Amino acid sequence: MMHRFAVPLCALALAAQVQAQAPTPTSLMVDRIVAVVNKQVVTASELRERVALAERELRRQRTALPERALLERQVLERLIIDKAQLQLAAEGGIRVDELQLDRAIDRVAESNNMTLAAFRRALEVDGVVLARFREELRQQIAMQRLREREVDERIEVSETEIDLFLEEQTAGRSERADFNIAHILMRLPDQASPERIEQARARAEKVLAEARAGGDFAALAASYSDAGDALQGGQMGWRPSDRLPDMFASALRAMKPGEVSEVLRSPAGFHVVKLIARRGAGADQVLAQTRLRHILVKTSEVVSEADARHRLADLRERVVTGGGDFAALARLHSADASATRGGDLGWVFAGDTVPEFERAMDALKPGEISQPVKTPFGWHLIQVLERRTGAPPAERQRLTARQALRERKSEEAYQEWLRQLRDRTYVEIRLEDK
Repeated sequence: MMHRFAVPLCALALAAQVQAQAPTPTSLMVDRIVAVVNKQVVTASELRERVALAERELRRQRTALPERALLERQVLERLIIDKAQLQLAAEGGIRVDELQLDRAIDRVAESNNMTLAAFRRALEVDGVVLARFREELRQQIAMQRLREREVDERIEVSETEIDLFLEEQTAGRSERADFNIAHILMRLPDQASPERIEQARARAEKVLAEARAGGDFAALAASYSDAGDALQGGQMGWRPSDRLPDMFASALRAMKPGEVSEVLRSPAGFHVVKLIARRGAGADQVLAQTRLRHILVKTSEVVSEADARHRLADLRERVVTGGGDFAALARLHSADASATRGGDLGWVFAGDTVPEFERAMDALKPGEISQPVKTPFGWHLIQVLERRTGAPPAERQRLTARQALRERKSEEAYQEWLRQLRDRTYVEIRLEDK
């Protein structure tokens, strides 16, 4: 299944806008180094730009701004972690070429319900330099690929774990619900001393006390959390209970919306979790399935986007007017492996296809044929043949269980990996230097 990469447009646009501002002569004259990360540096002007971005984001979220010194420390730590990841990605040969970047920008525009031309105009109106936006997006993709390679692809799920997971669901011991949560992480270095552990625990207890006394959780996250989402108020969004770490899920089941957990300990450090809302997911797992077929035309140096779209529009017209059979045309014209089956993809479940394909598929009634649809794989004609609902087959249940267990392990493993990366990175802080 294709990995999905989502980029928050507002954050990248603001980052590009802030970093695109021309430095004043004064800032050029007095710029200084505030941190050294391996062989790279973080400058005072770079830190000021990122702090300005963070302040804009927090104001947009209507979150109270932390003290300036706290915010500077938080932003500097995020810069250090980002630079360490980008250095490791470069050393490991991770590259994002121009074609991949173009496709990513297409997806960002589409996710904001814009054409590419409209998206570029929106950036221009906001004063965002497209080249800077592209570079920000390139870095985000590189870090995502690094995470997939160093963390996600190394997560192992045993058959025994899957058996136990399915037994819990069958026995009803695992309450299936969705939780909208936010969290604060106090990260600990590897082999932390008892004194360092107690300091982190004390900070977590202090944050917990402030949160339970009515403090703004988002502001506390922005001020104290070491997690990557700290400047988004620690928001993790909606997560199914079976895809959360056991430690989180166990605490959340006993909580009411608005409540804050006790301090929780993981290999990465100490956590405080807030339950924003919850919703039931239903006891019985009944899934919608769609049987469909498609014709795929891939673009290339010879076949342009317009050529592919027009070719499929002509094929659709032939089928709709009775001048052609969909399966026969798929065998002749489709570039997909399903061409030998007349384009038949069989029964698919929600989430089996990329979002662009799934949205078009869901909008069709049985027997209908879509207009040409663009996805990262090319251009498609889609025909829905029939739909049904029912319990998933056993192999599907095991696949779903494996994915749930991988996601349950993923965030905790990622935080642990970031902690180890930070520990082995040479960092020299010069924020207090004058």
